[in-house]
Amino acid sequence: MAQISNIEKDSIYIHQVEGLKEPGKVLHAEPLYIDLIRDLGARKGEKEWNLGFGLTDNLRFDSYEALIEYEWAPMDRLGLEVELPFTFYSPLNGTQRDSLPSNKLNSIKIAAQWSFFVSEPMATSMALGYINEFELSNFRNFGAPFISGNVYNPFLVIAKRWGTNIHSLIYTGPMIAQNFETQKFHTTYDINTSFHYMITGTRNFIGVEFNKTMGRSDFDMTIRPQMRLGIADNLMIGIVGGIPVSRENERLSSFLRLIWEPGHKK
Repeated sequence: MAQISNIEKDSIYIHQVEGLKEPGKVLHAEPLYIDLIRDLGARKGEKEWNLGFGLTDNLRFDSYEALIEYEWAPMDRLGLEVELPFTFYSPLNGTQRDSLPSNKLNSIKIAAQWSFFVSEPMATSMALGYINEFELSNFRNFGAPFISGNVYNPFLVIAKRWGTNIHSLIYTGPMIAQNFETQKFHTTYDINTSFHYMITGTRNFIGVEFNKTMGRSDFDMTIRPQMRLGIADNLMIGIVGGIPVSRENERLSSFLRLIWEPGHKK
């Protein structure tokens, strides 16, 4: 039996994702830290659970993040998501515990994403989306008030696959935070770019995200090298490192994402 070349393996796998169902869909590598609201070009019935765990080394304390997230496609090209992100804090170097931020369920996030352009010949997809984040009071003051503010986050995604293995993506939009008590607004702008190499004939990849946030007089960037590994046909794990650039209070970080797609078929 003739051995299948790497190029043929890639073509077969891309065809399994793109060519067996309608409507058309392009295989893209999705970033692991700033992830999307369902795949670009989502097909009705797709669904996914995510569990995330992270650690950030700050100057005075460690912060631990955890999230649970469910995303699904109720119709072709439309993805919806609900996420609950938590943060917990631990002191460093003799820092007094009462000087730490309080542990909290950060918010209730609901989101939608519509893929308005999907071109298999161009291997390109584009989507518009919106995340609404109901910010909650910390556990120390939980319920007083229950919802302390809101974050409005419209965004644009443009993704392109170059050949069969190289993937690039831009995810960008403003984040407008409103404090209900003071009625003040604070606006920042995110530009997240990512580049990935997908391993031949698999959903495994290695890559990097560049997460950039701009304010009026501030610019922060974190470089996040990452890899994704398939454990089973419907189960993957993502491993992410974080290297801050021009951040005053944050040092290295790490993040782990467990991805389960019930009913997933190749």
